[in-house]
Amino acid sequence: MAAAQQPVAHPPLQGAQLVIGTIAVSLAVFMNVLDTSIANVSIPSISGDLGVSSDQGTWVITSFAVANAISVPLTGWLTDRIGQVRLFMASIILFVISSWMCGLAPTLPFLLASRVLQGAVAGPMIPLSQTLLLASYPRAKAPMALSMWSMTTLIAPVAGPILGGWISDNISWPWIFYVNIPVGIVAALATWAIFRNRDSVVKKAPIDGVGLALLIVWVGSLQVMLDKGKDLDWFSSTTIVVLALTAVIAFAFFVVWELTADHPVVDLSLFARRNFTGGTIALSVGYGLYFGNLVLLPLWLQTSIGYTATDAGLVMAPVGFFAVLLSPITGKILPRTDPRYIATTAFIVFALCFWMRSRYTTGVDTWALTLPTLIQGIGMAGLFIPLVSITLSGLPGHRIPAASGLSNFVRIMCGGIGTSIFETAWDHRTTFHHARLTEVATPTNPVFNQSMQQFQGVGLDPSQAHGLFDRMLSQQAAQLGVNDLFWISSVIFIVLIALIWITRPERAGGADAGAAASAAH
Repeated sequence: MAAAQQPVAHPPLQGAQLVIGTIAVSLAVFMNVLDTSIANVSIPSISGDLGVSSDQGTWVITSFAVANAISVPLTGWLTDRIGQVRLFMASIILFVISSWMCGLAPTLPFLLASRVLQGAVAGPMIPLSQTLLLASYPRAKAPMALSMWSMTTLIAPVAGPILGGWISDNISWPWIFYVNIPVGIVAALATWAIFRNRDSVVKKAPIDGVGLALLIVWVGSLQVMLDKGKDLDWFSSTTIVVLALTAVIAFAFFVVWELTADHPVVDLSLFARRNFTGGTIALSVGYGLYFGNLVLLPLWLQTSIGYTATDAGLVMAPVGFFAVLLSPITGKILPRTDPRYIATTAFIVFALCFWMRSRYTTGVDTWALTLPTLIQGIGMAGLFIPLVSITLSGLPGHRIPAASGLSNFVRIMCGGIGTSIFETAWDHRTTFHHARLTEVATPTNPVFNQSMQQFQGVGLDPSQAHGLFDRMLSQQAAQLGVNDLFWISSVIFIVLIALIWITRPERAGGADAGAAASAAH
């Protein structure tokens, strides 16, 4: 939404100021994006230290994502009231403070409250970083600036699991949040030094208070319902039923209100456009699948396969190799190519990767874990840039900021929802497979009898042998459950290709492609 704010006509930065300004903005973006993935591999450590279950621990991720999603549509209004530089500074400073609070958290509720604050203040940071960066470079060099910007957002999610895993294993989990403090301080000081006299015009702008309240109610109710559903046995619980009804009713009122309001907080009329609808849904669902699996894979490796947080993070690391290598190439060829071909290729690559993972066994080796992650980087390079180019294709200039804000909102929300759904679905599928395996683990089964004889042959008594067999059964059930989700993800990516091809994108220029690339993140 921030892109809607036209800054005062400041000349481009030059020399050392341009370098420092670019570094300042990049540090802020790196810190922000890093926090969307650094906690992923640390969930078991956080859960164990705070005395909660792993599924409760995933609220650390989803609470940030949902608060971030809600705050994104407010960026434009806040920029009008505060100014883009002051708002960017405030976001950085509050992000540092909330990171410090996360590290100090003595209980899960305190940590979740801190993560909500962190996610909310992070909302304006990424779109404003794009605005400040574009204003710092000559127009002819805008694609180069946005390419550098996109590199930062690709490296951070890769660095997050590695850094988070190493910190959790060698120091303690609060330091995954404390690392933001020095980075944020440097970014804030550099930003103020370079941009303090380059602020946008401040003006009073109306805010759709009713729409915002309804947005918070339905998104919050939906997320809590998804997170607590498994613990409360879903719709057999009055709490879940109330949350579901609240989400549905608030969403219905939200849609009606936003379509009729003079100054809607979210411009839902954009969904009347074929390109916007097809591109946004394909990107958001694809991102939800990607992010849900990004949480599921390290969680499974640590809880079922015996990997440390560091090792789980290293398994995720290769995704950045092809993503960073190929993204500039994607941006270069996009103006001369139908973006639907690139996006289709990316979705096929994602489907292949998840199909490969669906064939894992409990004896999976490191190479089998790493290869799909490496290949997935090819899909990452073609996921964001073409789909956002399709989403914004054919829109008049004055509607592009609203479209970027709404597309980002849906994408970020789908990332949070995807995490909750995958966690719950894995638990359900594991329980299902455990029950099926237990049915055949009887004295009439020769495999079961042979296993008991082998266990007792190495000195275990019957109760110990049964306990060991049950642990093996549980590990196998968890493996089958995660395989189910990988396979379903693969199928959904193939189905999403149909959404790409209902669009009719217009050919984008190079700068537009670069802008689309940045908006995707």
